[in-house]
Amino acid sequence: MLRIGLTGGMGAGKSTVARVLVEQGAVLVDSDAIAREVVAPGTPGLAALVEAFGDGILADDGSLDRPKLAAIAFSDDAQRAKLNAITHPLVGARTAELIAAAPANAIVVQDIPLLVENGLAPLMQLVLVVSADVETRLKRLIEHRGVDEADARARIAAQATDEQRHAVADVWLDNNGAPEVVEEQVRQLWTDRLVPFERNLREGVRPPRRNRLVLADPEWPAQARRIIARLHVACGASALRIDHIGSTAVPGLPAKNIIDIQVTVADMDTAESLSAALAAAGFPLDASVTHDSPKPTPGDPSGADYSRWRKRLHVSADPGRPANIHVRVQDSPGQRYALDMRDWLRADESARNQYLALKSEAEASTGQDPDTYAAVKEPWFDAVYPVVAEWAAAQRA
Repeated sequence: MLRIGLTGGMGAGKSTVARVLVEQGAVLVDSDAIAREVVAPGTPGLAALVEAFGDGILADDGSLDRPKLAAIAFSDDAQRAKLNAITHPLVGARTAELIAAAPANAIVVQDIPLLVENGLAPLMQLVLVVSADVETRLKRLIEHRGVDEADARARIAAQATDEQRHAVADVWLDNNGAPEVVEEQVRQLWTDRLVPFERNLREGVRPPRRNRLVLADPEWPAQARRIIARLHVACGASALRIDHIGSTAVPGLPAKNIIDIQVTVADMDTAESLSAALAAAGFPLDASVTHDSPKPTPGDPSGADYSRWRKRLHVSADPGRPANIHVRVQDSPGQRYALDMRDWLRADESARNQYLALKSEAEASTGQDPDTYAAVKEPWFDAVYPVVAEWAAAQRA
């Protein structure tokens, strides 16, 4: 099962995107619909709201008058927090029931208006944000939903900013134009990314690797942060630290468009115990990789002790954001080298230039074969290992 989070500000057009996704075959779990369901007449939820806010929030027929409740709840942070404390647990329980009832191969889309505000993005395997300018959203709310302008502005101001939504968005859908424009974007997204993502996840395989060097992308650090947030949820306290490593962690360095992340754990038993949780989070195990290429070290001058370089490699099942997740033991040679190499390249321009020249030559000589490409670079990693170790020791001194 693939879990997609769908969010965006009021009036941005989430309902349009949700409708198209359902037409393509998604299972929709609508938080607004659930929120209405759990406070319907006769429910414990409605009774709790009346106790908290008074019977003035009821319509003549005894149902919840949502505009009246909103006028109170959105008046200040304390009132909004009171509302959330009542409704969120109820919505969460019903949401879990609906997700559990979906087929194992489903693409479940959770429409959650307050996904960002409630910190739910790391729980999703992908987050879609629907965006529109504030004035466009206001016009839609006033003209199509009959919302008072002052009320609409208050509600928008109480929600997350575009900057906050950008921070969690794996996909940003601009819905300022005609509906058919974003509808086509969503259909393309379904075919090119969501369906392959679900299949890769279910089958436990990685997408085809991207094997061409590209210019450094300023979005790589933000993409890494989103992956790291998901990994923290999946690993819990078993992760001693989680770091963005590799070429995409070095500002300005051209690289293959693959994010490398290192999860540091206490021992290999812990690394192996995380396999199911990481796979469920969207990162299946690549069982073909069991260790890094050993280097001579003070404890192993011949470099023949492979056990000191053991790791587990997980890969992103998302074809739109390839990633390698290296799970290594705290203070193992491979764990230290990954961090030290990153920091050395960040600090030393000549080292960056040398490494870039090597990568360019390797790409030119190996074409699109990722295994051969890696093998061509390995002698350089061997040669600079003592240099990096000496540099790192000096930094720590």
